[in-house]
Amino acid sequence: MRKIVLAVLALLAFSSAAHAENYPSRPITIIVPFAAGGPSDAMARILAERMKTTLGEVLLIENVTGAGGSIGVGRAVRSPPDGYTISFGHLGTHVANGAIYKLGYDLVADLEPVALLPSNPMIIVSKNAVPAKSLKEFLAWLKAQPKPPTAGTAGAGSGSHIAGLYFENVTGIKLQYVPYRGTAPAMNDLVAGQIDLIVDQTSNSIAQVRAGNIRAYAVTDDKRVSSAADIPTVDEAGLPGFHMTLWSGLWVPKDTPKEIVTKLNAAAVEALNDPAVRKQLENLGLQMPPKDQLTPDALGAWQKAEIAKWWPMIRDANVKVD
Repeated sequence: MRKIVLAVLALLAFSSAAHAENYPSRPITIIVPFAAGGPSDAMARILAERMKTTLGEVLLIENVTGAGGSIGVGRAVRSPPDGYTISFGHLGTHVANGAIYKLGYDLVADLEPVALLPSNPMIIVSKNAVPAKSLKEFLAWLKAQPKPPTAGTAGAGSGSHIAGLYFENVTGIKLQYVPYRGTAPAMNDLVAGQIDLIVDQTSNSIAQVRAGNIRAYAVTDDKRVSSAADIPTVDEAGLPGFHMTLWSGLWVPKDTPKEIVTKLNAAAVEALNDPAVRKQLENLGLQMPPKDQLTPDALGAWQKAEIAKWWPMIRDANVKVD
């Protein structure tokens, strides 16, 4: 009996190794848990286009929206661990959602990290009808409103929602959240004047700021963004310490062979090191991660550290979605 068990294990190991050696042999799907046209979708498409050069197969983008991205992540978790389904996500989907939703999966135990991706600070923006011209004036305007100002988010647990909670915590200003199925539709309503503000990803807002369709007050970092050097930092604008960076990453289902994870990591790193890709991402206001943070282990450690940082604040705010 023992010989049979050992033979089966050996066969499975051989089969896994052969699969990894021939990987990939068909198109790969990247599940982006937000609407098409948003900042996550834009980054994923830029990377997918370059990664196919390394992997020799097309990488398809599938936008699976809903529940702050938890539906899309769940679909990736339940996919076969064969490297043909990749979960794209960020601070909201792969950290905050664990403190907000009753997930049917574990964000750490049920996923294998692949690579940390570019990040960007948030940016405080409002509709053009707001009369404030500086962050201090904007804060005064918000405090003077008879009802809580409306803040757009990409849903509970999204980066824009976490940033809004952090904003409330730092300023003492109560906001009324308006959830959307992604940051792109939220931005459309901000431009149309239907909501008052978004604490948004710089990469999503910068084009509308440049076009004069919305007003920007500050970026949530201690240094200015090179693609928007005229916008002050929160420290310069009068809200010191309100620092938040929305980072992104790639994961695959647990038990995906390490050889496949290594191949995917190499393709992502090669894409990030491509000058043309870097230029595209930097034009979106994104910042490249340090080279020593591009390993799967580094992403895993960072994700755990972020969970330890943000879960207590989210729970203190009593943000829960069944």
